[in-house]
Amino acid sequence: MSDIAEGLGAAVEGTLAARAVEPRSGESIAQDHAETECANCGAPLTGPYCNQCGQKAHVHRTLTAIGHDLMHGVLHLDGKLAHTLPLLVFKPGQLTRRYIEGERARFVSPMAMFLFSVFAMFAVFQLLGISTPTSFEMENGIDAIEARLVDARAKTQAELADVNGQLADNNLAPSTRSDLARRKSELEADLMELEQVADLPFINASDASLEVNEDGETVVPIGNSGNAQMTFAETGVDLLDKGLAKKWRDNPGLMLYKLQANAYKFSWLLIPLSIPFVWLLFVWRRRFKAYDHAIFVTYSLGFMSLLFITLSLANAGGLSLGWIVAGFAALAPLHLYKHLRGAYGLSRFSTIWRFFALLIFIVIVLVLFLQALVLLGAF
Repeated sequence: MSDIAEGLGAAVEGTLAARAVEPRSGESIAQDHAETECANCGAPLTGPYCNQCGQKAHVHRTLTAIGHDLMHGVLHLDGKLAHTLPLLVFKPGQLTRRYIEGERARFVSPMAMFLFSVFAMFAVFQLLGISTPTSFEMENGIDAIEARLVDARAKTQAELADVNGQLADNNLAPSTRSDLARRKSELEADLMELEQVADLPFINASDASLEVNEDGETVVPIGNSGNAQMTFAETGVDLLDKGLAKKWRDNPGLMLYKLQANAYKFSWLLIPLSIPFVWLLFVWRRRFKAYDHAIFVTYSLGFMSLLFITLSLANAGGLSLGWIVAGFAALAPLHLYKHLRGAYGLSRFSTIWRFFALLIFIVIVLVLFLQALVLLGAF
């Protein structure tokens, strides 16, 4: 029930946030107003809104009005959604270009669409129980793992001793001796592998002290509490590295929860992180400004969030994971290609090389975003 409540709360929060940044231009306006003066500033009224302070001419004072305002804020994007969604899905380049060129009263703004879709995506994830694990506690703890390891070694050693005893018989047939010799080699190899597993830091650690692998990675080995091995790359800043190491070692579950929470709270970071890379694709085309790239990036992120929502719901409805992966692998690149070509008016060749460059940039942006989340989780 807590996941459902969290999910609904995230959906409401996202829609209200989207409504807060969405301009009211283009909305339908009620014409029924009998008031002659603004109740807020006293200015003469000439329409349903005050032309001085912007307050509505008619002020409701009923409980139903509160309910209407709530439903309006949570569920209603003023009719613009019906104009925006079809273009965002099927003609994203046209939507972006029309918005940049000034057609804004008809469409949901990029930031409002982004906020709505991102918060809705995390709400759906919560409702469906899709989240990162926040506990590394094993079913039976580290003692059970060590017990199984000891048992496996004991059985292997016992069988090896038995084989050696049989090989000591000088009256064995050559074929039998050959089979036993082969079995002895197999058992010795198994025993060697078990010894190597026993020496691994996440199995044979008596405490949670830090270790450093040969490749320079800091390792927090598993301890008696059953916490799993956690690794992270050194940043080179001693204070930061020690802080991260301590937090991951003391409570890796909490750190993962913070990463998950920060992922949607700071999802807007994807926009400023992405804009410079899109700008690089058009650095010699001066007619395209940073604002154009911002609109392109924000609408693209909004669509990807909606795609995640659709595929997650389809999976919950019974569609197999294979079809979900295939759907994303086909739809996401296709939409990105169409969006890129339509928004910037590119030829097919110009779109293709920029598309593949953009795929590389997307990976870089995601890595930077993940690193930002890790740093944010440390404070």
